[in-house]
Amino acid sequence: MSTADLFQQHVLPTYGRFPLVPVRGEGCHLWDDAGKRYLDFCTGIAVCSLGHCHPRLVSAIREQAGKLLHCSNLYQIPQQAELAEEINTHHVRLPGKLFFSNSGAEANDGLIKSARRFGHHRPQTDGKPRFEVITFQQSFHGRTLGAMSATGQAKIQEGFDPLLPGFRYLPYNDIAALENGVHPETAAILLEPIQGEGGVNMATPEFLRAIAAVCKKRDLLLFFDEVQAGFGRCGDSMAWRMIAPEIKPDGISWAKGMGGGVPIGAFWLNDRAIDDQGTALSSLMGPGSHGSTYGGNPLVCAASLAVLHEIREKELAQNAILMEVRIRETITSWKLPVITAIRGSGLLLGIGLDPALIPTPEGKTPALVVVNQLMERGLLTPPAGPNTIRLLPPLNVTAMEIDEALSILKTALDALVAK
Repeated sequence: MSTADLFQQHVLPTYGRFPLVPVRGEGCHLWDDAGKRYLDFCTGIAVCSLGHCHPRLVSAIREQAGKLLHCSNLYQIPQQAELAEEINTHHVRLPGKLFFSNSGAEANDGLIKSARRFGHHRPQTDGKPRFEVITFQQSFHGRTLGAMSATGQAKIQEGFDPLLPGFRYLPYNDIAALENGVHPETAAILLEPIQGEGGVNMATPEFLRAIAAVCKKRDLLLFFDEVQAGFGRCGDSMAWRMIAPEIKPDGISWAKGMGGGVPIGAFWLNDRAIDDQGTALSSLMGPGSHGSTYGGNPLVCAASLAVLHEIREKELAQNAILMEVRIRETITSWKLPVITAIRGSGLLLGIGLDPALIPTPEGKTPALVVVNQLMERGLLTPPAGPNTIRLLPPLNVTAMEIDEALSILKTALDALVAK
């Protein structure tokens, strides 16, 4: 029985899956069950930061698997402590503390719970707890009920109401709407510095600074969702520092690229004092406030340590910037009317498409048409909304691999437009 038949009979149809059946990966390449090789600029949607089966990551997993796979968070896991130190000291570079989860959605749920806890500690003037979290239109924060409720896209939420209350969705990069959007019950603002799934939209420096100013003025928490954008993908360990480096967030969520392929996420809370008694924000999530059976187990933490060490020691965030320049210069030189924009930073890039120039069958979007054409020609990319494709290669991608991918992209676009 084929893989497709097995899926049809036994797996919930929650994904619109492509017919590709991957069986092996190495570096920037993926092979399917027919032996066809693909250049992978999807990388599990920004997960495989080092590409497939990187020797350092594979070695770390094998070594740790032979010692201890899992133990309870009732005990002190050394790899978890080491990973938290690595992230605090070398990546966030601010005093704070971490909680380890299994995914980005779980990490965002942790931030939402932290906002609620803060709203109890710092209530409204009438004593009622603050609970609202402001997020933004076209955002994406995950598929759990809490993270989905925080997501500012109706298509993600359709058919799952009633949603978790306590969210307000404002226009992205709209300072006037932001200043008028804070209510007495608002406790926090959560945003992606660069929206991934929503179309690769980048916050302006002015917008991030306005958010930071509003948070300070109104006693709100500032949270960054860096699940897709963090740990070097956008040209710095932290994506917000590529936009407004002076900002000091209160919380950050991560997942995807921090594990290179193993299921790990995390959220971080600042150690700053939030009252006259010197109570640290990070202390609000004390014993019994949050938990995860698998979060931060020895195996995933050992894997994440290998990934983050490799990113830092090999300066792969800098490589992301260099390759971004190569991509932008090459695509700009084509002068193709079908390409309307190149958005994003580092190796989180969105290529905007003119839908009027791409023949699109009913039920398809221009982005899906292009993604399918690229797959046929040996390049894997994911869409980001109806008119944008994403380029998400490994952070250690080479100039030769970039050139090969761009050659395939231009050939595919030329052929589609010619139709």
